[in-house]
Amino acid sequence: MSDTATLAGLDPATLADVLRVAGSPGFDRIQDQIRRTGGCSDPIHLQGATVTRDRATGQVLYSYATDSEPGGKLRIACGNRRASRCPSCAWTYAGDTYHLIRAGLVGDPAKGTPTTLREHPRVFATLTAPSFGPVHNRPDHRPCRCGARHAEDAPELGTPLDAATYDYAGAVLWNNHASELWRFFTIYLRREIAARAGLTQKAAREQSKVSFGKVAEYQKRGAIHFHAVIRFDGPDGPDSPPPPWASVALLTDAVHAAASRARVDLKASGDHRARVLAWGDRVDVREIKAFGDGSEITEQAVASYVAKYATKAAETTGTVDRRIGNKEALVLLGVPDHPRRLIEACLDLHAAYPERKLRDWAHMLGFRGHFSTKSRRYSTTLGALRQVRADYRAAQHRAALGLPDPDEIPEETTLILAHWTYAGHGHTPGESWLAANIRRDIEQSREIAREERTTDLPTAEGAW
Repeated sequence: MSDTATLAGLDPATLADVLRVAGSPGFDRIQDQIRRTGGCSDPIHLQGATVTRDRATGQVLYSYATDSEPGGKLRIACGNRRASRCPSCAWTYAGDTYHLIRAGLVGDPAKGTPTTLREHPRVFATLTAPSFGPVHNRPDHRPCRCGARHAEDAPELGTPLDAATYDYAGAVLWNNHASELWRFFTIYLRREIAARAGLTQKAAREQSKVSFGKVAEYQKRGAIHFHAVIRFDGPDGPDSPPPPWASVALLTDAVHAAASRARVDLKASGDHRARVLAWGDRVDVREIKAFGDGSEITEQAVASYVAKYATKAAETTGTVDRRIGNKEALVLLGVPDHPRRLIEACLDLHAAYPERKLRDWAHMLGFRGHFSTKSRRYSTTLGALRQVRADYRAAQHRAALGLPDPDEIPEETTLILAHWTYAGHGHTPGESWLAANIRRDIEQSREIAREERTTDLPTAEGAW
């Protein structure tokens, strides 16, 4: 046990289970499994076996079965991206997102992007929702409309000055259609680029490509907004230079124009009026600098910022991170007034717009899109990054067992037989305490390593 000092603060049931786990014959293996998952909060349990045989002789080169494991099961990480569900797996997801975004900014041949794309025009764009009513805020640290100067962590920030007149229906319907509004934005962006280049859309597509990587973030008021890296490429994508007319100024102007044109028309339904959903007037577009030069909008800052919000969702506004079936549950869960009203608006609007599935996404304040997306040619994929990590771990395992590398063995000479079944998920209370301590130790080790790396380098090489 790594932190016996905290045992005194445990409830009797958890303490009893901690002692049971610590005294079990398979404790060392339980601890090893939890450590291999990074201290995952809700691991998946598997049962099964795998056998590798020599096809010619039938000799067993390697075999493994969960029968020998504690409880007859193997734990693997849940892979959940949400920090509120599993901090360990969310950290891994954020790291993958960081490397995905960074590879599309600085280039990484190992990840399929050339280093020359660092010279391509890139901007960091933020597209926000319109106003649904005045809220408490900190306008350039001046007094709020209510007359008070709010602290940075004031609970009233983002809440309406007058909840009775706030357009809660408009807010959740906007969130619900935000992904479609983004799709229209990307369509108009390509049109606006062609118009400013003095070309037809076909000619513009033949001369250049536009790639992007974006992340969704909740504002304190509960409205979604998008942060996007938008990059000009040549006709062959990141492997070719953009044409001479493709500049940061042209891209910036086109982003503003496309944001002002994008619209989603929502028809009237029942007692609810027709609406035109559009972006807010606060569209921010900044050039991404290749090096520091005193600018905050650097490649490092952008990749870190996007990765930070890839693991967060509506729970940052005070709501919960699971589906809510009815309004009564909101009271039992103690959801604050403003997010509670947004959730209630979703539940009330569901009957009028059943195809929008507002009831299913009420806990997300109506938003039903992906939090992190990218265009096909922007950079590598999350799947490719995960495969690299899996291959690395497999190589470590083979080396520990003294097995040859698969590349050195003709595929036709070996036969792998495997069978796996799902056997549940999660931890017992005592295992949860152990996982939390292991996760904390891993985080402390990472922090120490990061501080040492920062000390040795002029600037930190990476957030993960």
